[in-house]
Amino acid sequence: MERIPVIVVAGFLGAGKTTLLNHLLATARGTRIGVVVNDFGAIGVDAMSVAGQVGSTVSLSNGCLCCAVDASGLDELLGRLDSLVDVIVVEASGLAEPQAMARLVLGSGNPRLAYGGLVLLVDAAEFPADLERHLRVADLVVLNKTDRATDVPALVARIDRVKPGVPVVAAEHGRVDPALLFDPRPRGDRYGQLSLEDLLDDPDDAEHAHVHYTSAEFTGGAMNPTRLMAFLDHRPPGLYRIKGFVHFDVPGHRQRFSLHAVGAFLRFERLPGSGPHRTELVLIGADLDRDAVVAALRGCAEPAPGSVDPQSMLEVLRYLR
Repeated sequence: MERIPVIVVAGFLGAGKTTLLNHLLATARGTRIGVVVNDFGAIGVDAMSVAGQVGSTVSLSNGCLCCAVDASGLDELLGRLDSLVDVIVVEASGLAEPQAMARLVLGSGNPRLAYGGLVLLVDAAEFPADLERHLRVADLVVLNKTDRATDVPALVARIDRVKPGVPVVAAEHGRVDPALLFDPRPRGDRYGQLSLEDLLDDPDDAEHAHVHYTSAEFTGGAMNPTRLMAFLDHRPPGLYRIKGFVHFDVPGHRQRFSLHAVGAFLRFERLPGSGPHRTELVLIGADLDRDAVVAALRGCAEPAPGSVDPQSMLEVLRYLR
């Protein structure tokens, strides 16, 4: 069953959360995005204002939905959206604790939903002093408004000192590639007719320019559970998402699993049937060293799976849903 990723966008007041959301809605063509607003701000899409209108839902012309909800109704709303959209983005209030919003998503009992990570927006021009407690739970940091900052590398270094290895992307006006956060639908896989927006859309338009991500692909055979888990526990700097399939050939555990990881979050799921006896992974992040990542995964391969202790699979099985 395909799961709907739920992404939490957090940040201090004025960091640019709403600007980022509007950018995602404008550039993720063909992808149905459910935007859940937990704030007293406004989403400037189709001239719609949702300030304080808790419980309201508005359909947008591009097939997306925008909803306003307080924290107590979040889980119920997510359950109503899961069959209508491809991805859900929750804008946390600028006054909300990011930990609380992430906990609400992770605590959902809806099997259709998958945690899509916590994206923390940081204002590079007005770099907040009280940042440590927010950074601790961030899976990805978007350093926004870099066009107004004087020393971006120094800010990135400060973030890395607080949370070493966390992916940091520098952006202007919230322009982050949607494919960094979720899997946009291909242009040919759309709902309904081609819209006027699609006809006028120019991929080279500077207005829609955004920060691109880095990706690496790995294909191999059976993996060693211990070495793979060591890789996942100590991921390379800048690595944000991992998705794909892992094959194990350990005695008693000859099976293929799906793998979903965002930031520190990790989940394996058993796949029915035997399936292809190979491992196929896509790794996405900011400024990834592709060669180093692929080399590290090659080191996790197991040339003699029959000799592996079956007990080593316990490290994998504890991350099953």
